[in-house]
Amino acid sequence: MTLGRPFRILWSANALSNLSDGLAFISMPLLAASMTDDPRWVAGLATLYAVVRLVVALPIGVYVDRVDRRTLIVGANVLRGLALLVLALTIQFGAGSLLVLYAVMAVVATLESTADSSAVALLPSIVRRKELDRANSRVAAVQLVADEFIGPPLGGMLFALAAAAPLYAMGGLWAAAGLIALALPMISRTQESAELVSDETAGQEPVPRSSTYAEAIAGTQWLLRSPVIRNLAIIGGLASAGYMLPFSVLVLFAGAQLGLDSTGYGVLLAVSALGGLLGSAVTARLRLWWGYRWTIIASLLLAMVTLTGLSLTSHPYLAAVLLALYIFHAVVWNICSISIRQQVVPSDMLGRVGAASRVLGLLGLAVGSALGGVLATVHIALPTAAGAAVFSLCALIALYSIGGGSLRHLDAPSA
Repeated sequence: MTLGRPFRILWSANALSNLSDGLAFISMPLLAASMTDDPRWVAGLATLYAVVRLVVALPIGVYVDRVDRRTLIVGANVLRGLALLVLALTIQFGAGSLLVLYAVMAVVATLESTADSSAVALLPSIVRRKELDRANSRVAAVQLVADEFIGPPLGGMLFALAAAAPLYAMGGLWAAAGLIALALPMISRTQESAELVSDETAGQEPVPRSSTYAEAIAGTQWLLRSPVIRNLAIIGGLASAGYMLPFSVLVLFAGAQLGLDSTGYGVLLAVSALGGLLGSAVTARLRLWWGYRWTIIASLLLAMVTLTGLSLTSHPYLAAVLLALYIFHAVVWNICSISIRQQVVPSDMLGRVGAASRVLGLLGLAVGSALGGVLATVHIALPTAAGAAVFSLCALIALYSIGGGSLRHLDAPSA
């Protein structure tokens, strides 16, 4: 069954945007390394990217609820393309510098948050509620293929040709994504506010227009009042920390405990991404069989088991299988949590509530990364074991706080 022309347009725009993200994953650190030998400045690029996304998350959530979401997707992608064109020209004509690179990355981080938040909030308006699992699965699949399999090696090859080559490619891809998004239907706020009103949201008064700060607070307050969305956000924040605990030092773990060189580490990551593709293919069916609650609980338990096994093994083949199963869990969890939020949260609050959830996730990534580095100084496998412990806590929270009754109306065949 087709998901409709509007979804195909959004999917196509996302595919081009994610391919550009994959190019950036390799080419931006290479570009920074070509400008300085100081590892602090090279690593600082990723730190800046994370900090900017954290700072702008809540204000962007407000504007996603205020402004036409198609307009935001188009504008954010076109502006990203222009920013990369400026950076490429400075590199080509010898005017590039770390200051320019950092400034462009700050702009790109802001616009990426805008485009991604707008796309997630727009999806329930162009896809029927019972098809959201399938739609989110397809978005996750193209993201994995573009980010993990196509983008990084293509970015490396383009950089080998010329430092500015991947920048021109990224700018063109983002601009094309914005132009494709112009074909998305315009949906009025009246239409959106009438979409997908659940039992949990029925009867609530609309939030009056006020300051950006007040509207951001209103979104956070809505999240705190909703047991399902609040608990999912808490689990998401903890799961982000659990993810970064081992992955922040995974390259060191691969060398010290698995005996892999840089090529082996690359193969390990590529194999693990296959688990994500499998997860995107089967999540909708798993949810039909088990319902959201038990699909989420099972995925979190799988994360606990796989990280426990990974912390104990020194066999690279077994480690690759365990990592693939871990990424399988991550995709299943992400699809389910996003689909639930898209169905439970009122359309005119999706940007702000999603932003509040995202802040918890970004904080979890920061805490997990810092703690992983500290624990690795004690033993290289300790961050992975600590990640397993965090996911056991997540599974317990899901078991006791996400009741089947609160999600039963979402699991119904007619939902």
